[in-house]
Amino acid sequence: MLNLERPLSFNGSLDGHFVTGHVDGVGKVLKWEQHGGDWLLEIQPPEELMHLLVHKGSVALDGISLTVAKVLAQSFQVWIIPHTYQVTNLHTRKPGSLINIETDLLGKYVERFIQARKI
Repeated sequence: MLNLERPLSFNGSLDGHFVTGHVDGVGKVLKWEQHGGDWLLEIQPPEELMHLLVHKGSVALDGISLTVAKVLAQSFQVWIIPHTYQVTNLHTRKPGSLINIETDLLGKYVERFIQARKI
C-alpha cells in the first residue's frame, strides 16, 4: 500500500500542512496503542530532528501529514483517527518498525533564518 495525497493546485485554498514528500530521517516506532477508536503512535526520530518537532506542529510519517500531539525528551506522539488508520499503511506498523519522517517545512525555514542571522 502506498500513501498518496493530491498536491495543492495553484487555484486552491491554503489550509492544513505543508508536506513536500522529502524524507528528513528515519525513526523507530516505540508505541502503537489503541485508545477507544483512536490510536496513539509514538516515534523516536533521529536526534538531529528533535528540535524541529513542535507540539501541534506538522509532521509527515511515511508521507502521511499529521499533527504532533506531544513532544517528549527523545520522542514524539501523534494521534491517529480511525479514517487515517484504515486508509493508510500505518496499521501495518508495530513497535520496532522503521518509519520515514518529514518535519515541518515552515520550521525548517525558521531554523535556517535563525542560523543565517548568527553568522
